[in-house]
Amino acid sequence: MTPPSQTPPFWSTASFGDSTDTSPMELSALGEHLDVCKGTSGRWFAVQCVGEALHGFITARFVTTLVVATLLIGVFSLVV
Repeated sequence: MTPPSQTPPFWSTASFGDSTDTSPMELSALGEHLDVCKGTSGRWFAVQCVGEALHGFITARFVTTLVVATLLIGVFSLVV
C-alpha cells in the first residue's frame, strides 16, 4: 500500500495559474456580508445580545430552570 503523497490539510493558497484578483462574485458576497454586519449594530442589537446571553444561561441550567419555574408557579398559585 502506498502512503498518500500529501498530508493534511489538503488545500493550497496558490492560484493555479488563474488571476489572483477578486472576482465580481466575491466582491458581491463581501458587500452583502458587510451590509449584514452593519445591520447588527442597530437599535435592537443590545436587546438581541441580552436575549442570547439569557438563552445561553437558561439552556446551560435547563433542569434547574424547570425546578425554579415550577416552584414559582406553585408559590404563585398558593398566594392567589
